[in-house]
Amino acid sequence: MAYKDLHEFIALLETKGELKRIAAKVSPELEITEITDRVSKAHGPALLFENVVGSNMPVLINAFGSEKRMAMSLGVSRLDDIAEEISDLLGLADVVPNSLMDKVKLLPKLAQLSSYMPRVVKKGVCQEVVDNSPSLESIPVLKCWPGDAGKFITLPQVYTRNPETGKRNSGMYRLQVFDSKTTGMHWHMHHDGAGNYSQNCSQGKVTEVAVALGGDPAVTYAATAPLPKDIDELLLAGFLRKKPVELVKCKTIDLEVPADAEIILEGYVDPFERRVEGPFGDHTGYYSLAGEYPVFHVTCITHRKDAVYPTTIVGKPPQEDCYMALATERIFLPLLKMQLPEVVDMHLPMEGVFHNCVLISIKKSFPGHARKIMSSLWGMGQMMFAKFIIVVDEDVNVQNVSEVMWKVFNNVDPRRDTMIVDGPLEVLDHSAPLPLLGSKMGIDATKKWVSEGHSREWPEEIIMSKEVKDIVDQKWSEYGID
Repeated sequence: MAYKDLHEFIALLETKGELKRIAAKVSPELEITEITDRVSKAHGPALLFENVVGSNMPVLINAFGSEKRMAMSLGVSRLDDIAEEISDLLGLADVVPNSLMDKVKLLPKLAQLSSYMPRVVKKGVCQEVVDNSPSLESIPVLKCWPGDAGKFITLPQVYTRNPETGKRNSGMYRLQVFDSKTTGMHWHMHHDGAGNYSQNCSQGKVTEVAVALGGDPAVTYAATAPLPKDIDELLLAGFLRKKPVELVKCKTIDLEVPADAEIILEGYVDPFERRVEGPFGDHTGYYSLAGEYPVFHVTCITHRKDAVYPTTIVGKPPQEDCYMALATERIFLPLLKMQLPEVVDMHLPMEGVFHNCVLISIKKSFPGHARKIMSSLWGMGQMMFAKFIIVVDEDVNVQNVSEVMWKVFNNVDPRRDTMIVDGPLEVLDHSAPLPLLGSKMGIDATKKWVSEGHSREWPEEIIMSKEVKDIVDQKWSEYGID
């Protein structure tokens, strides 16, 4: 289902008992973080702070902070429902229409996909108020942790355009507020937004940027999705919400933004200006280091009359970004299986803060199969950042980290079953010997074959016979065990 806007999602959360309104006066500097962190660790509700010091805008936080709310945000009861739909669509790739009737049968699904393309409309609520003399001070941006360099916008959709192809990109990059009209632009060299910026820099041109806050949660999630280059994130959002995203043209720059957003920041990034950004308390549980990044100049702010400021905090898990990562894990699993059919399941445990560890189960069919999977994954987009890839047999539940670790601790010979390679790493990896570059380890925790260097037969796993299990099931009430 598509939400009309963020307000409709808030109303649903409240109806379902998934949101708590906070009427007490709170400070956006550290206090909201401490409250939210306690609630996140207790797996509590979304929070709507209605009385924030220094601003008339309420603050919405932890809206994605559970598997249930993450599914609700995308209009499904289970995240795997989306994966199943994607699997069905991917099945079209295997359909070869042999007759006119076969082609006709494909038309409804193809027409449905084309109906998800974003479309431009004349007006939107995101421009009910237009401020051509903007000040970021009107927005209740949080300072999250004591060691942060300042206030950071943490849940933005950052829109840019490829200067050569004209294709739109949406990404989620934090913005440190420097003053009332400028922020940092924390995009990494591996990100498409940074690529668009670099192409403009090579020609000495400014990069026009629009930052959207809020709107249908599917649009916010889509900004985080690891899509292939030049695939419009708004097309994914349209697919998720089963309705095209409506866009309006910005007031001062040549970009379009979601019409139902709460707040829009319009502006530009200069090709030559850079400024120290950070430190910032990050999802690794440590402060990411300060560094020089481009500067975003805000030239106009538009917003709804009753705008809500959506934000998030990151830090030691669990936080709500864990559940956004879970959505990515489930939604993109069918695409992974399409490229690697032997994959059964995948899990990105929150202990690995999503990109540091990947657990994979496979249908093993030849010697060294696990190593093939490791090498393949390190060559796939953002999987290149995975510091640890652990491969287990198909009967292992990778959603159960304890079960996977049991296989690692018992099935692995360190010399034979580990593979260490060098390659690119996430910029947030503070353990890397060099920025963006270091080593990665693959661990083969599958049962080993003689052909893989195991000198004797692999022992049989202890499993109770089905007959005894059935007898105990039938007699369970007789035992008097609660």
